[in-house]
Amino acid sequence: MRVVIQPPNFDQHPTGTVTFLFTDIEGSTKLARKFPEIWSATEKRHHAILQTAISSHHGYVFRTIGDEFNAAFETAHDALSAALAAQRLLHTEDWGAIGSIRVRMGLHTGLARHLDGDYEGYLTLSHTKRLMSIAFGNQILLSEATEALLRDSLPQDITLHNLGEHRLKDFDIVEHIFQAVAQDLPADFPPLKSLEGSTNHLPVILTSFVGRSKEVGEVKRLLSKERIVTLTGPGGTGKTRLALQVAGEMIEQFQDGIFFVGLTHITDSVLITSTIAQALGITESPMQPIIESLKDYLRRKSLLLLLDNFEQVISAAPLVADLVVECSQLKIFVTSREALHISGEHEYPVPPLALPDLEQLPPVESLTQYAAVELFIQRALAVKPDFQIRDETAKSIVEICYRLDGLPLAIELAAARVKLLPPQAMLARLEHRLEFLTGGARDLPVRQQTLRNTIAWSHDLLNENEQRLFRRLSVFVGGCTIAAVETVAGDNPTSVSILDCLGSLLDKSLLRETNSTNNEPRFELLEMLREFGLEQLGVSGEQETIQRRHANYFLALAGQAEAGLDNVEQVQWMNQMEQEHDNLRAALEWSKTAEDSGEICLRLASILGLFWEARGYLSEGRERLAAVLLIEKAQGRTAARAMLLARAAELAYRQSDYPATESFARESLEIYREVGDKQGIASALIKLGNAATEVGNYATASEFLEEALTIWCEGGDKHGTSRALISLGWTALRSGDYDLANLRLEEALAISRESEDIRRIGFELSGLGEVAMRQGDYFRAKQLVEESLELRRQLGNKWGVG
Repeated sequence: MRVVIQPPNFDQHPTGTVTFLFTDIEGSTKLARKFPEIWSATEKRHHAILQTAISSHHGYVFRTIGDEFNAAFETAHDALSAALAAQRLLHTEDWGAIGSIRVRMGLHTGLARHLDGDYEGYLTLSHTKRLMSIAFGNQILLSEATEALLRDSLPQDITLHNLGEHRLKDFDIVEHIFQAVAQDLPADFPPLKSLEGSTNHLPVILTSFVGRSKEVGEVKRLLSKERIVTLTGPGGTGKTRLALQVAGEMIEQFQDGIFFVGLTHITDSVLITSTIAQALGITESPMQPIIESLKDYLRRKSLLLLLDNFEQVISAAPLVADLVVECSQLKIFVTSREALHISGEHEYPVPPLALPDLEQLPPVESLTQYAAVELFIQRALAVKPDFQIRDETAKSIVEICYRLDGLPLAIELAAARVKLLPPQAMLARLEHRLEFLTGGARDLPVRQQTLRNTIAWSHDLLNENEQRLFRRLSVFVGGCTIAAVETVAGDNPTSVSILDCLGSLLDKSLLRETNSTNNEPRFELLEMLREFGLEQLGVSGEQETIQRRHANYFLALAGQAEAGLDNVEQVQWMNQMEQEHDNLRAALEWSKTAEDSGEICLRLASILGLFWEARGYLSEGRERLAAVLLIEKAQGRTAARAMLLARAAELAYRQSDYPATESFARESLEIYREVGDKQGIASALIKLGNAATEVGNYATASEFLEEALTIWCEGGDKHGTSRALISLGWTALRSGDYDLANLRLEEALAISRESEDIRRIGFELSGLGEVAMRQGDYFRAKQLVEESLELRRQLGNKWGVG
């Protein structure tokens, strides 16, 4: 039911930065069914109370759907006052036979535009709706944005209780959520029903945890006493799964949460600091190294860091010890194929799963008390629901688990074959392969030999098309989409055949489906399987071909993203680049040394420079661009080198390294002038102008920037024109000419709004906010900066938000 409410007679409805109040009745459908005779009258009284409370506090009810109210307010203070008034009226009302009406409420402040009696601003409205949906009846929840506006202007006798950090459905950002507390209203409620709170930043596990109760207890006791605990063991032992189980059971012991940092795709130990910082949501600051920002953040936290697959970056082990020494409440939990060998470390070797005595088997009904057998049975049931362990199969199943040394991954791979082979036939094949491997490489650990054999055996059961796809999938790092698989791993087959092969690999546990930033399926090989696949790709003779396809595909994707970074689709493309970041890194690394790949390398590095700057990967971006600039392919006096230098200049500028900014930009400008590239000339001039502004050379800065503006204006380039106007506005601001600064930035803003360039709008609003602040117009400054902040959060612009 939709009721149209006549709005109060306001001359103007709230627009721009608006505080929204969304409400609904908890369990209304159940109440309506239970009290059908009086529900209509009850709902009308509820509507009247809400309408009165909202209207009397200058609110505007713009929509009702059933018992849900959506209202807009000019100020957060009015919105909270209306919510409190409504809850008080609802709480004291006599509801007769129903007993009580429990209404849940959510308040959020964001950008929205009033249009024809309704509001445009999907993210803001959706945010408010999601916030309301996690509340309980009688509870008033406020977003972090709304709390910031109320912090110093709360109604009398009202406090805001911080409920910790939570992530709302369909939103990636974790935020603090607050509850309004009044002495005359209920204040005790269960924990919020959000997707995740500050205490849990662990990945979701879709399979059950089997056995290991002894190990879980031992590791929990160890972590309770010690500061650094490392789970060690060969690949496939189940280190990560055990660590996640232990961490999940210790959530309450860490006030500021548990954070999972996956290091599977990080092979350069230099990147571990920024990887941990990214997981914690720490923004790089131009004022200090990222390691210092990380330490400053962790010094104030009672927190557990779970660093997974540390063997990838073992040379960074001293960093772990350093963090624990500097941060007194920090504990670090590590999984690694080898110990870190640092002071304070307590190693826990992860044993294989428990096995029964093969010579004296217990009764069939007792076999499931052994974790290895229970794991085999559970995973077999997942692919063959009618699977049962019988007297005639029990010994074969136990022997399979023995032959696989009780390693969880190997057992899961074997169990997935039950749909194809009965245990007895499986054992015969497996035993043959194990005997073959015994005479293989002696320099590998025994269990790794066994696991390698298990993977090889699983691989040999694939048909030719499946084997081809499996090895080609190994070129992807961090997963891939169906479209990527079809382009990189196919030989012009039909999409149906690709889907069939993907489905088969999924069924056989050689591939897994992972989360993606959109609704498109995404697939990933476990890292050990990927390593095996790369070996197969190498001996197949097609590695160079497939890697070139991979690099070309992701260069094309990056090119599409580059084209979309200056328009309304920029958020979507930024998110897609983030999702494919590991693949883009891998393509860049390959292209640095591969033959006839110079154009791919320089072009991809250039586009990634834009992404790294926008998403705050400043240190990584500078290191990677510096490496590319040194290779032989980048030594020519070409526009490609000039563009790389311009990107390097921008990243240096974002870290306040102005000498480096000027050095890179000057060389870029020289080359662009030599090749006659006017767009490039203007871009390099902008870098030089910005650097000159930051060191106080305003006259020099203006000369550079005015030349850039002239070039772009003459060429009809609106995007470039707005860039130049932004920089000229900042130069005027820094030199104290606020009127000129305001004029330049308003001109730039008009151009950017026309093209819906969210990123540049954020810059321009921020600049206008600083102008307003310096002119003493603090109300306008606050509005502008808040709007800028919201836009930058949408883009994931950590540098801009920080």
